[in-house]
Amino acid sequence: MLTPVRIGVLVSGGGTNLQALLNAGQSGALHSGEIALVLSSKADAYALRRAEQAGVPSAVVERRGKSAAAFEAELLQKLREYNIELVILAGFMTILSADFIAAYRDRILNVHPSLIPSFCGAGYYGLRVHRAALDYGVKVTGATVHLVNEIPDGGRILLQKAVEVLPGDTPESLQKRVMEQAEWVLLPQAAEQLSAELLANQNAKRGERV
Repeated sequence: MLTPVRIGVLVSGGGTNLQALLNAGQSGALHSGEIALVLSSKADAYALRRAEQAGVPSAVVERRGKSAAAFEAELLQKLREYNIELVILAGFMTILSADFIAAYRDRILNVHPSLIPSFCGAGYYGLRVHRAALDYGVKVTGATVHLVNEIPDGGRILLQKAVEVLPGDTPESLQKRVMEQAEWVLLPQAAEQLSAELLANQNAKRGERV
């Protein structure tokens, strides 16, 4: 039997998407991979409490007071220390460099709160995305899970889910609905999908060596 893919989740805040992943692991919806590390860029992130409650190892690598290169070097060192094979960005508020991405090529997942290519790219994050959608007047928005490459929100799309925009929506109410109806559904699905692919590739390589 193959060992589940070791997943590292990068966080910076409350960790609601992390919680969706933890719940999926507990229910068995996420079984080809296991969350082996929660890594936060902020020492006071509530996501760390969620990891503790779930019995998942966690660590902090603070962004403040460091160069981007030094920060990423510490992140990579910690990921390697825990033998992380797949990285998931769950509310991680730092854009990663090409060098970092190269270390986990096609093995970094991100969830974005819009239907890419709408309302995405540099500067579009958090409530800004939902405010832009409302200002534009769209009737449907949603969320996208994609692989991370050197272009912000530019990697290959894995999953998308549409969410209706309702009359009277505010950025806050729309954000909540998109999280509940799309982000928390898609991210665990994509984590399982990519973990299963990685396991299949590992199994195929073992077969080639036999």
